[in-house]
Amino acid sequence: MSKVLVIGCGGVANVAIRKCCQVSGVFTELCIASRTKAKCDALAAELAGQTATKITTARVDADKVEELTALIQSYQPDLVMNIALPYQDLTIMEACLACGVNYMDTANYEPEDTTDPAWRAVYEKRCKEQGFSAYFDYSWQWAYRKRFEDAGLTALLGCGFDPGVTQAYCAWAKKHEFDTIDTIDILDCNGGDHGYAFATNFNPEVNLREVSAPGSYWEDGRWVEVPAMSIKREYDFDQVGRKEMYLLHHEEIESLAKNIPEARRIRFFMTFGQSYLDHMRCLEDVGMLSTVPVEFEGRQIVPIQFLKALLPDPASLGPRTHGKTNIGCIFTGKKDGKDKTWSIYNVCDHQECYREVKSQAISYTTGVPAMCGALMLLTGQWAAPGVHTVEEFDPDPFLEALDRYGLPRRVNRAPALVDG
Repeated sequence: MSKVLVIGCGGVANVAIRKCCQVSGVFTELCIASRTKAKCDALAAELAGQTATKITTARVDADKVEELTALIQSYQPDLVMNIALPYQDLTIMEACLACGVNYMDTANYEPEDTTDPAWRAVYEKRCKEQGFSAYFDYSWQWAYRKRFEDAGLTALLGCGFDPGVTQAYCAWAKKHEFDTIDTIDILDCNGGDHGYAFATNFNPEVNLREVSAPGSYWEDGRWVEVPAMSIKREYDFDQVGRKEMYLLHHEEIESLAKNIPEARRIRFFMTFGQSYLDHMRCLEDVGMLSTVPVEFEGRQIVPIQFLKALLPDPASLGPRTHGKTNIGCIFTGKKDGKDKTWSIYNVCDHQECYREVKSQAISYTTGVPAMCGALMLLTGQWAAPGVHTVEEFDPDPFLEALDRYGLPRRVNRAPALVDG
């Protein structure tokens, strides 16, 4: 029996909450909190009578530690699930430390204001020392490790699909399939079609920042950075078909390089259609992806936030999105002295997700792992004070939970490798 505070009520949180309610024997009480309480109330009303989980709602500004602390102290949860924005990771972690509560999220910290001088100084130092320039990285949250250890609390970072499940796939490969891993390629394919000329499948501001950043990968003990979208490959994905994909910087590379140190190379690829790329390049060229405020008719606006207001809400894409996703990892390495290739992945159908939880597969593939990660923490199957990423825990019970609750794994023992 557990009480859980969920911060956030967007597309991913909607899935995670609905899945928590399917496991009411563990998630006996949920409080849904967001800046817009009406969204929480609407979801709670919809779920009333469909679950034994007791659901309450609250309003909170997750940018403010004092509001978060007051809410956590009032509700006294066993776990805080941060499914808000990555901008708010640090304030929520601070509140959890203040209240003595375990923490988890689905994406690592990045700043909302990339012009802040204090943040900028730390960022520029990291760029010089580490060799990659993406705005998002684990260093800010890893800095909390000793504080969580000393408090006897666990902080689980990045428990979505990628990051999250992909790291559990790597841990499974290391535990069960390989003696040593040489290369890891993480492939994220969305073969879905929502019918719009341009839309993003999760928060537009976060999504467009991510894909417009320089690409980078880990090779021979160092970061290699390349211009955005400059490395393209084609791959034939099971149940989706042949798609073009591009190398991106992605957060799990950073933690996997530390936790699977023998890996010579780790890369991340994501598929994009030509229409998406054309729109994104045009918007970038005219400054609409900028995070720097500009003055418009006497007020300051942030271009990318204004663009977010114009684009379709990702939570609205479910009814109109058809097709499948295929996300997983391809490994090379050695087992019993012999060379080996092996892959593990999941295929998820957009319309099946909508029928179950009124969501497209992008939110589903993040929300289900968030629930399963919370399940691991609440049942004590994952327990270690400090700040941890998914691959640091036993992958077996987590992947078994994913199999059971909607994201079953598939294995290919002779996969095609990514060219080059």
